[in-house]
Parts: sequence; structure tokens; C-alpha cells
Amino acid sequence: MWMGIEKRARRVVVIAASAGGIDALVQVLSRLPSDLPAAVLIVQHLRSTPQTRLPEYLGIHSPLQVCLAKDGMPMEEGVAYVAVPGQHLRVNNERLILCMEPPVNYVRPSADVLFSSAAHTFGRGVIGVVLSGTGRDGASGCREIKENGGLTIAQDEQTSFCFAMPKAAIDTGVIDYVLPLSEIAGKIVALVQKNTFLKEDKT
Repeated sequence: MWMGIEKRARRVVVIAASAGGIDALVQVLSRLPSDLPAAVLIVQHLRSTPQTRLPEYLGIHSPLQVCLAKDGMPMEEGVAYVAVPGQHLRVNNERLILCMEPPVNYVRPSADVLFSSAAHTFGRGVIGVVLSGTGRDGASGCREIKENGGLTIAQDEQTSFCFAMPKAAIDTGVIDYVLPLSEIAGKIVALVQKNTFLKEDKT
């Protein structure tokens, strides 16, 4: 269900995940409150099938409403949107855009595509999160988020099923917080509850 304009998101959390990412997503989403004052956009690398039960599965474990992204859908606070397998997910004027452009980083949907569009749309209102996965999808997107004033989080090596994606993001030098999986949701909540996403003391 699309909610009223009074709940329209002005801040977004964009999440990238691949191998080992579904379990990581469950742990993060299960700890986010239903009244999170931001929309959550998720790219999980999956086989390109027209149907996915991932939103239903994540929704069972999360206080947030979780749904499959639809072209033209407005983003609402407290809702998590899962990218459609085989289609890139972008944001434009606070709405979701699906497209069939060529793969980026050998994948579609690509986190870099989502992160870049969110960075240019929401600027300082973006938190980028890179969870367990293979490859380097999300790394250049994190750089664009930082260039536009947002904040970035990467899962640490000890709690990652596959550390390649978080490591690629960390190696860019733009990650603000490298955290164990159990601490990522709490950091997201703390950051989105600020009036703006200002860089804080990392202690």
C-alpha cells in the first residue's frame, strides 16, 4: 500500500548485499523500528527470475513493511523496498525507477546504480550500507554517497560470510563505520534520528 504524502521519505538507507546477504539483511532489518524516519532500499543479488519471495521472507522478520519495488512508486518512511531481480533500481524525485540498462559490475540490479542515484537525489540524506557479498558492487556507489555528503557503513570481516564486497568498499577509503553485523542496525537508527546526517564522532 502506498502511504500518504505526509510519510514521504526525505532520507534513505541504501543497502547492498550478495553472497551471505540474505541472512545479513534479516539481522539488520529485524532490528530496525517500524517508525524509522527513512525509506530503506535494498539490492540483493539474486537469480534473474520474474518472481521473488524475498520481500515476503524479509517482512516476516522485520517490523518494517517490506515490498518489491515498482516503477513509479513513491518512497515512504518506515518501508523497505527490494530491487526486482534482473532490473536496476534507481530513485528520481523521491520515486522508484526500474530499468533494463546493461549490467554494472556484471550484475543487474547493481548497488552502484542505486547508490549513485540516491546520492544525487538525496545528498546528505543518504546512508549507504555494504553487507556480505562477492565482487565489488557498491564500492563506487559509496564514493558517490560521500562526495554528496552522505554517510557509509560496511560490515566487518569477522561477521561477513563473504568479505569481498565490504572490503572493496572499505578499500575506497570513504567508509565511515566498519561494524559487526549486530551493530549496524543500531548505527542506522542513531544516524537517521539526527536532523541531518552529519559526520559524528566514531567512538
